[in-house]
Amino acid sequence: MSGTLNNVYNNISFALNLHYKAMARLQEQASTGSRISRASDDPSAAYRVLGLNSQQRLLENYMDNISDANSVLEISTSVINDMSSIIDETKVGLTQIISGTYDEGGRQRLAKQINDALEQMVSLANTQHLGQYIFGGSKTSSAPYAVQRTNGEITSVTYQGSSQQRDIEVAPGVQSNAYHVGEDIFCSDNRSTPEFLGDTGAAAGSGTSSVKSDVWLTVTYDGSDYNLSIDDGVTVIDVGDVSDPSNVAVTNSAGQVLYVDATNISSTGVDMVRVPGTYDVFNTLISVRDLLENERGLSDTQLAQCRNRLSDSLEEVRSLLTEKVISIGYKIGFIDDLKNSLENIKFDTEDEATILQEADIAQIAIDLSRREVLYQMSLSVAAKLMSVSLLDYLG
Repeated sequence: MSGTLNNVYNNISFALNLHYKAMARLQEQASTGSRISRASDDPSAAYRVLGLNSQQRLLENYMDNISDANSVLEISTSVINDMSSIIDETKVGLTQIISGTYDEGGRQRLAKQINDALEQMVSLANTQHLGQYIFGGSKTSSAPYAVQRTNGEITSVTYQGSSQQRDIEVAPGVQSNAYHVGEDIFCSDNRSTPEFLGDTGAAAGSGTSSVKSDVWLTVTYDGSDYNLSIDDGVTVIDVGDVSDPSNVAVTNSAGQVLYVDATNISSTGVDMVRVPGTYDVFNTLISVRDLLENERGLSDTQLAQCRNRLSDSLEEVRSLLTEKVISIGYKIGFIDDLKNSLENIKFDTEDEATILQEADIAQIAIDLSRREVLYQMSLSVAAKLMSVSLLDYLG
C-alpha cells in the first residue's frame, strides 16, 4: 500500500512540475516577447539565430568600411577638383600673358600667384583624413610629398609615398582602394618622344630618356666641340668625347637622362625640351613660374612658342585630373550600390532572425490559457488522488 501511494505521489508531482515549467516558459515568452531565451528552448532555431547574428555583425563591419572608404574618396574628389581649379586659373593667366594683356609687372605678379598656388598644391596633395594621408598609397603615416626650396621658393616636389595602393575590404571577397598612390593621380604616365623647341639644331636621340615634364637644354661651344647640359651647367657633356653623337646621353645631377641627337647642332643657345605624357601638377607649375621669372634670354618668338607649349602642358595636367575625378566618381557609385546591397542583405538577415526568435503573443496567450486549465484540472485530480487512505481499501 505504501509503495502504491508513493508512486501516485511521485507521478502527480512530476505531472504538476511539467505543467508548471510549461506555464513558466510561456509566461517568460509573453513578458520578454522572445520565443528563444536560451539555446535549450529550441536548439536548432537557436543555432540558426546565432549564425544570423554573426552574419549581421560581419555586414555591419563591411558597411563601416564602406563608409570610411566613401569619406576618403569624397575628400579625394574635392581635393582634385580644387587642384583642377588652380590649373585652370594658371592657364587663364598664362593665356593673358601670351595675348599681351599683361605687362612686365603683370608677368611678375602672375609668377608670384603661381608660386602661392604651388604651395597650396603641395598642401592639398598632403591632405589627411583621420590622421592618415590619403595620397600616399599604403604608406599613410607620413606626408607623401616633400619639397626642395631655393631662396624660399619650391624648386622640386618629390613623391615619397608607397607605390602600392591601400585596399579596404568592403564586402566578402571585394576590395576597394580608397587611399591612392599620389603618382597615379597627379602624374601622367604615357611617355612620348621628347620635343625640342629652339634654334640650336638639337633633336631627340634614339634612347629612351628618363627626364620628365620640361627641361632646358643649354648648348655651349668651347672652341672645338659643343657642350650640352640640362641642369644649367652643373653637369656638362662634351659632344666630342662621345662615341655616337646621334645619341648623346645628357644627365643631370639627379641622374636623369635626356638622349640628344647632336649631329645637326649648329649654334649655341637654350632649347626647351618637352616630354609629353610625363607631366605632373607640381613640376608643370614650376616650369610656368620659372619661365615667367626668368626668360633665359629667349627671343620673343621663342618665348611665345615656349609659353604656348606650357599652356599645352597645363591642359594635359587638367585633363589628367578630370579623368581621375571621373574614375573616383565611378568608384563612389560602385561602393554606394554595394552599400545598398549589403543593407538589403542585413535587413533580410535581421528579419529572418526576428521571425525565428520573436514570440507569437496571441498563440502564447492561447497556450497559456490552455495550460492553466490543464493545471487546475491536474490539481483537482491530484487532490482527489491524494485524499485516498487505508480506509478506502477496507470495506
